Amino acid sequence: MHLIPWEEERIQLFGAAELARRHRAAGLRLNHPEAVALICDAMLEAARAGSTYEEAEAAGLAAVDPDEVIPGVRELLTEVRLEVLVGDGSRLIVLLDPLGRGELPDRFGPGALVLGDLEDREVNAGREAINLVVTSGSRRQIRISSHYPFHRVNQRLEFDRAAADGFRLDIPAGAYTGWEPGETKSVRLVRVAGTTGAAGRAAR
Repeated sequence: MHLIPWEEERIQLFGAAELARRHRAAGLRLNHPEAVALICDAMLEAARAGSTYEEAEAAGLAAVDPDEVIPGVRELLTEVRLEVLVGDGSRLIVLLDPLGRGELPDRFGPGALVLGDLEDREVNAGREAINLVVTSGSRRQIRISSHYPFHRVNQRLEFDRAAADGFRLDIPAGAYTGWEPGETKSVRLVRVAGTTGAAGRAAR
């Protein structure tokens, strides 16, 4: 049997969903991967049966109830993205807060993120910082994530790499900054924790 990568992934997902169904039938609450597997499996099965985009989306939302998961999973599972094949072609379904139906006894359980106002938050406060002008010499878009050592980024980005040694982008964790082909922009960099510069860097 010859399978393309997508078919291999579908079989793996089905196996995870079957395990989740077994645990649920035994009265066990589902963890995060099990809940995601059941939601995705339901949408793929609906699409395979000829459902519309809306029907496949509804199948995903109905696959798992909030009271069927371990405390904290509801807060962690904020989004599910899945590409399905429906009548009008391949479509991306995005379920936002798929377990948000109903009332939970504790919406601030394990894993919950309680964020204050954006204006009250400080990112990288007190860190040594520099500003560099960076130009992209690439024919493709380049993206650099928050914590990547900036002096090691794509060689098609042109800037003073010696000055950037020991620094990273001054943006929130998980965010990124991008350059379009030929674009020039000024970026702010902050010192990486545990480094002291090129003259004598500490272990990272």
